[in-house]
Amino acid sequence: MSLTRGARVRALAKINLDLRVLGKRPDGFHELRTVFQTISLADTLEISYTPARKTAISLVDRLEIADNLVVRAARLVMEAMRATGRIEMRLTKRIPMGAGLGGGSSDAAAVLLALPALVGRAVDVGKLCAIGEQLGSDVPFFLLGGTAVGIGRGSELFPLPDAPAQRGILVAPGIHVNTAQAYRDLSPRLTTELQQNKMGSFQSVTWDISSLASARNDFETVVFEQHRKLATLKKRLVRAGATVALMTGSGSALFGLFPDRNSISRAMELLGEVQTFPISLVGRARYRALWRRALKEHTTPGLWPLLSRYSE
Repeated sequence: MSLTRGARVRALAKINLDLRVLGKRPDGFHELRTVFQTISLADTLEISYTPARKTAISLVDRLEIADNLVVRAARLVMEAMRATGRIEMRLTKRIPMGAGLGGGSSDAAAVLLALPALVGRAVDVGKLCAIGEQLGSDVPFFLLGGTAVGIGRGSELFPLPDAPAQRGILVAPGIHVNTAQAYRDLSPRLTTELQQNKMGSFQSVTWDISSLASARNDFETVVFEQHRKLATLKKRLVRAGATVALMTGSGSALFGLFPDRNSISRAMELLGEVQTFPISLVGRARYRALWRRALKEHTTPGLWPLLSRYSE
């Protein structure tokens, strides 16, 4: 009888429904205010665990990403559980890399959620978040899902009521944006008065997430100056009838949310040959339901993070 336990899970992408950059912090990073939102676009991770005296981690990844976060995540969570074993993973990428969609962070969070269920050792959410922060500031959000405010570096999270279910288009133009340079270009424009105005505007978004009329992404100011094509693509989304159109993260992906399928079809025509993905917003209840379904064989119902039925 095989002792191997396995699962196939989906690691969802995120968009930023709003993103404000405030002043520089004493630690050298910038203070952020953002609204994270999980979307339907996802990578797929197949993961298996076999008990063994020593830990061995292998990853099949067609893109051969150096220092892949999923391997680091597996090692850290195994150490946190004080467990050993053979872990084999296969990662199928669909989320464009380096586009502000959090694909690598989501893949890492998928390992943090799945491995305790397969191994049978509970890890509380505080410990999981601490591990996630070591891997990247977006990782803790993917342990939560849905709609959430992120402050600080984005890792201090406050759940919001889910944004209304909406469909839209994600545009991945394949342009590389230098995030460090974007921060450097933005810093001289971050005056105290401007920060105060941003805070008031950001609060109005978070108090009524059903209306994104005042939503914005501060990075657009400097990134669009360097990459005019992105500004053009955003204008096409607006012209096609998007209720909100924004760049996500520091780019280069953009998204548009639309009131109906006809508007989405019109947008696809206006966008031309650029790579696009149909998307829908994924709320917290649906996000967790996806996880419960994927790990149903290995977990007990009702709790979050999911509790392994093998727990000692």
